[in-house]
Amino acid sequence: MPGSHPTSDLAGWSRAPFTGAGFTHDVYEKGTGPGVVLVPEIPGATPEVLALGDHLVERGFTVSIPSPFGEPGRPVSVGYVLGVMARLCVAAEFRAFATNARRPFADYLRALARDLASRTPGPGVGVIGMCFTGGFALAAAVDDAVVAPVLSQPSLPFPVTPARRVDPGLSRAEFDTVVARARNEGLCALGLRFTRDRAVPVERFATLRRHLGDAFEVIELDSAPGNEAGFGKNAHSVLTAELRETPGHPALAARERVVGFLRERLGPGSAA
Repeated sequence: MPGSHPTSDLAGWSRAPFTGAGFTHDVYEKGTGPGVVLVPEIPGATPEVLALGDHLVERGFTVSIPSPFGEPGRPVSVGYVLGVMARLCVAAEFRAFATNARRPFADYLRALARDLASRTPGPGVGVIGMCFTGGFALAAAVDDAVVAPVLSQPSLPFPVTPARRVDPGLSRAEFDTVVARARNEGLCALGLRFTRDRAVPVERFATLRRHLGDAFEVIELDSAPGNEAGFGKNAHSVLTAELRETPGHPALAARERVVGFLRERLGPGSAA
């Protein structure tokens, strides 16, 4: 759509390797306050993802960005996206096509979340997943350290069959644990998608709504032909590529709701 989305770079981000569940990835960290794990979308920690991270830092959070794929800071290009996608589609760490799947990367995220929670104020941490990593935010919430999962356009498993379209992106045992946390502990999740996004089928959100009920808050941005905001038919990245710093812009409002959700769940330590 017209206009440009926010971008940023690696300035001010510290980098250190973190090992969990048998995997080691570099993690970029910045900020003070309650903790948020921001998991990149394909192709990695792009300038758009870093802009979202910087915004969260400015709003009073400690942000940790793991780098399980791609080259942090590298701009998006078609070749870059396709190259990363080709590797991820066959990576056992992510199991891109599997249904009812426990994905090893979720175990890594849970370990990272526990570590961040041990170093930051509040009752736990938030986890934001986007696109390829969207569902991992909910899978991370199997661990008590995660109290604010945000699923932005969760696309795994790739919705190429009816079974994959309804799959929530984690194993049944993991999902049952998350549902129990919602029922017994007040865990809530926030989901975001565009209405015409074929990569994030409405059936997947229906599954989450059916099991989580009011504990699953949904923001759906209209991307139908002729929509007022001018989103294209392929609109996908709610919090990055489709966002404009324009008052009243739907994706900007969605980002502000994400900040509000994190503040509500992580406690009063966040900056005003």
